[in-house]
Amino acid sequence: MHFTFRQSFALAAFACASLALAGPVDAKTFKWANSGDVSSMDPYARQETFLLTFNSNIYDPLIRRDKNLKLEPALAVKWGQTNPTTWFFDIRPNVKFHDGSTLTADDIVFSLNRANGPGSNMQSNFVSVKEIKKTGDLRVEVTTKYPDPLLADKWAALGMMSKTWAEKNNAVNSAEMTKNEENFATRNAMGTGPFMLKERRAGERTVLVVNPNWWDKPMHNLTEVIFTPVANAATRVAALKSGDIDMMYEVPPADTESLKKEANINVLEGPETRVVYLGFDQERPELPESNIKGKNPFKDKRVREAIHRSIDVEAIKRTVMRGQSFPTNLMVAPGINGYMKDLDKRPALLKPDEAKKLLADAGYPNGFEIGMDCPNDRYVNDEKICQAVVAMLARIGVKVNLRAQTRNLYFAKILRKGDLSPGDTDFYMLGWSPAQTYDVHNVFEALIQTPNKETKKGQFNAGGYSNPKLDALADKMEQETDKAKRDAMIAEATKLYVDDFAYIPLHQQAVVWAARKNIDLIQPADNSFPLRFVTVK
Repeated sequence: MHFTFRQSFALAAFACASLALAGPVDAKTFKWANSGDVSSMDPYARQETFLLTFNSNIYDPLIRRDKNLKLEPALAVKWGQTNPTTWFFDIRPNVKFHDGSTLTADDIVFSLNRANGPGSNMQSNFVSVKEIKKTGDLRVEVTTKYPDPLLADKWAALGMMSKTWAEKNNAVNSAEMTKNEENFATRNAMGTGPFMLKERRAGERTVLVVNPNWWDKPMHNLTEVIFTPVANAATRVAALKSGDIDMMYEVPPADTESLKKEANINVLEGPETRVVYLGFDQERPELPESNIKGKNPFKDKRVREAIHRSIDVEAIKRTVMRGQSFPTNLMVAPGINGYMKDLDKRPALLKPDEAKKLLADAGYPNGFEIGMDCPNDRYVNDEKICQAVVAMLARIGVKVNLRAQTRNLYFAKILRKGDLSPGDTDFYMLGWSPAQTYDVHNVFEALIQTPNKETKKGQFNAGGYSNPKLDALADKMEQETDKAKRDAMIAEATKLYVDDFAYIPLHQQAVVWAARKNIDLIQPADNSFPLRFVTVK
């Protein structure tokens, strides 16, 4: 199933930071919190780690990742290729949905087509797909337009839904969250996973209960899971210390050391596979929120360079992140297949006068004004990072008007719509982890290639960066199985976007969780949180 270049990818680099896993004991309720809510119960609503990992507890995929992030069978007991452009998936027999109905190949075909259909935010995982069809009650066959050795990896985060349930409840398609739409699947769920949705009160709490008829052997001892979004960091920390919650998914850097001193709390930390970065609108002829009319400053490489080289990531690490970040100049983190260490070198910071000269050479001697969009509940210290950037750019004459919002409002504003028409932003923060494939091609295809409605590439390229030479290299590396040739393509494409100052990578985010000492869990480097590995002592 895996080609030469995949074999070279050492998943050991993602070894889970782990508390010792205990065997199931007396069943318990598990209470946990995060800074923001899960956006939707629809598994295809948004390609966002927190939504995907939360809903993976309700919806099983065909193939899942184990504690060490290696692929293993889930709803598919076997998969592979009969030829370079044909994949098969043999479906596990006698699997039941939460309503007692039986999973069949029809549900798989429906789910995959729904994930690739209107309203879905997962379409970038289907770029290579030509046809999905049932070839038996328990077999699905997928034909690709060209060889795609990463197809199985791409689908490891796609939960499978009940076709009958979706049709009955008018949820055949996902509601498009970039348009703030909702349907029955937004607040309800019907999967085959280890937990079932009992209660959903958006913005308040979500309650899951154990699925007693799950096809797999549970490694947890939970009967009920209560998730509560708590925006205020001090409130989350206080709740953990008092025992009102058992675990907090995101620990603010300012609170890490104090929590480590608590006798009844364990802090788990390590580098995440996510890179947090800033992007420019390089697509529109005029920025929607700028005082410059008739042209777009970000189309000029000198402007992008001046801004990139005026942002001090070491200062952000020191003062905002309290040391809990790993500065980078690449859009992919160490450990991801295709990371090029030799190219991960940030250019020297510019003095304000040097940056102003670049802006003047580009035609902006007096600087300019722009808008900036940032979430305030998605990444670690996201709003504080953006505030630091605003201050840094003020020194070179670029006035930045910051708009920080909750993730739902933020993503709806900046992300491209279903037809890949642009969102509404001048300058923005985003974070990305290629958690489906753990391969750099995912980053090129989703974030850096030119947005294309027909091919569905560039779905998350919010600023519309476009480089035809890079596009061609990314297309070739998708199919190339010779490691040396592929690495050469990756290196060339990486150098192109770095030299173009296409984006401003900031840092690899640290994963920091905290839990009461009676909680056993694992912490994968992709920041996923599988409840099936949690026990309460």
